[in-house]
Amino acid sequence: MPSHAMPKDDRPSLFPASKPAMPEKYLVAHVDGGARGNPGPAGYGVAIQDQDKRPVAELSEFLGRQTNNVAEYRGLLAALDYAVAHPPHALRVVSDSELMVRQLKGIYKVKNPDLRRLFDEAQLKIRKLAWFRIEHAMREHNQDADRLANEAMDRGMKR
Repeated sequence: MPSHAMPKDDRPSLFPASKPAMPEKYLVAHVDGGARGNPGPAGYGVAIQDQDKRPVAELSEFLGRQTNNVAEYRGLLAALDYAVAHPPHALRVVSDSELMVRQLKGIYKVKNPDLRRLFDEAQLKIRKLAWFRIEHAMREHNQDADRLANEAMDRGMKR
């Protein structure tokens, strides 16, 4: 396991000083979470592909009453669980949540206690992977995950 640099809050970083090379085989998880109202009925959606953009899995879940940020993290955790359980144990996450991406990269501190618990859980799961990267994308580049999150909310609200 590579050594980890220390970010501003003295917690071990998920991103070593030298980035490991992108592996030949990896999964790509487009992650989205949302809440109707904030907080309100919430859900997440995750569209997983292989490195050649072939669909692998779709994950979604209604979460009850939550904030959109909690829903984003719960989507990330679902993607991480999938990647830990399935080869090649390498994951590239694409999310339209700038907050979550910047928190995981150590750019923003995680001040909210509920998000801190989810952030810490994500860190533990990321460390189980051989390779991990997270990127921010605009909402229009995350449409499958957005659709799945909305379907989860619709199911939970019995629409």
